[in-house]
Amino acid sequence: MKTAVLVAFDQFTDIDIFLAWDLLNRVRLRDKTFDVKIVGTAASHRSVCGIELPMQGSIEECNTADLVFFGSGPGTRSLIKDDAYLNRYHLDPERQIICSMCSGALIIAALGHLEGLSATTYPTAAEQLKSYGVTVHEDKHLVCHGNIGTAAGCLAAVDLVGWAVEKLYDRKVREDVITSVLPVGQGQVCIY
Repeated sequence: MKTAVLVAFDQFTDIDIFLAWDLLNRVRLRDKTFDVKIVGTAASHRSVCGIELPMQGSIEECNTADLVFFGSGPGTRSLIKDDAYLNRYHLDPERQIICSMCSGALIIAALGHLEGLSATTYPTAAEQLKSYGVTVHEDKHLVCHGNIGTAAGCLAAVDLVGWAVEKLYDRKVREDVITSVLPVGQGQVCIY
């Protein structure tokens, strides 16, 4: 069984979590052994737009998941300063796919997984990400190194999840999932 977890927190960006949730569950519809959960530190977390979202598990599940997806939002700014929060993670990019949308890259950097790498993030988080010694590509929507992927701009989640799905499965599964959400007549999938 393969597992994917999407990390939510108070003040997460709605589209980051919900778009990735939808895309990853399209994989689950193909592979009934694929499990997708939204995890956090509380029973529920409130989005930037005010949606109270019940969690399906704890962030400790990130430590054994095949795919860990960090959303973005104003909440990331306090989490990267919270040692108790960060110490709950024991991620391993050698065996796990670790990815982020926009300011979610700050969490990956705070965990030490972007050391010596380049990444992308939303422009409002670029300087803070640079403070971790990360080379920030402000002109790229997707930057991947091995099993670590970062994306910038909410709709870049389509390419980020596509990249992750291809790493977990194969190109065919990625193409099927991503093509299913493209506007009619735009059946072309981003080629990496």
